[in-house]
Amino acid sequence: MLAVVIALPLVVPSATLACEILIFAMAVLGCNLLLGYTGLLSFGQAIFFGSGAYVAALAMIHWQVGLFTALLLAAAAGGLLALLVGALAIRRTGIYFVMLTLALTQMAYFIAYTLSDWTGGDNGLLDVPRPPVAIGGFTLFNLESPLAFYGLVAVLFVLLYLGARRVIDSAFGSTLLAIRENEARAAAVGYDTRHFKILAFALSGAVTGLAGALYAMLLNFAPLSNIELPMSEQILIMTIIGGTGSLFGSLLGAGTIVILGDLLSALWPRWMLLLGVALIAVVMFMRGGLWGGLESLGRRRAGAARKTQEDA
Repeated sequence: MLAVVIALPLVVPSATLACEILIFAMAVLGCNLLLGYTGLLSFGQAIFFGSGAYVAALAMIHWQVGLFTALLLAAAAGGLLALLVGALAIRRTGIYFVMLTLALTQMAYFIAYTLSDWTGGDNGLLDVPRPPVAIGGFTLFNLESPLAFYGLVAVLFVLLYLGARRVIDSAFGSTLLAIRENEARAAAVGYDTRHFKILAFALSGAVTGLAGALYAMLLNFAPLSNIELPMSEQILIMTIIGGTGSLFGSLLGAGTIVILGDLLSALWPRWMLLLGVALIAVVMFMRGGLWGGLESLGRRRAGAARKTQEDA
């Protein structure tokens, strides 16, 4: 993962595109905590992504807060909204849970559309600043250049990735996996599954809100589409293509969709049809996503190599 993060701005067309990949990889990390490790298919990720973008942008524009304060506020907003969404949505299971998260996303979109004095409505929130890295009023790094901003995003992504690994490897992460595999059995042995699912929502929302804030800084703009249902769909597609239940798959899925979108959109206006075909192929032939397919290929090659050695 670290090698990919270092090499990414060297192999993609621009540092801005590399930033976009890592920002969406953060959002997919958050989604993976819900879908891949807890088994919750949520269409509410756009609520957290969009709220993080709006809160950070408004705080920087109106309160002139610094970079890290804005990011903390975005993470807090995403986490708080996720607590509320999770507490309401997990009262139902299956398709009813999915429909609740979808309805809440639509409601959040119309609230953002209605509060145009704050969010800019259809026009979005313009002139979102990109503050420098400063401590005690002293500027350490200016982030105006795309490569400098990529450095900040890369450091934050690495920290989030390591934090997510720590969570998954902990007793908390093992409990989330138990809930995903058999919630009734996890409850039978004494775990408060509702409590754990709400905590998973809060973690997911905080990470996704942070990604939304960084995306607004990257674009210098917070569009209404950040909090729209297609944003949730995009994050879910990245999660599924990369591989649910795989942290590295989060980076792989985000990179694949962002790069394919950049390349295919230049070739054909209806490039989303080709993306749909790719998603169908992954779902049908690579059930573990791209990362699962690579692992399966590695196991087959290792097995073939052992068989060759035994025959020899």
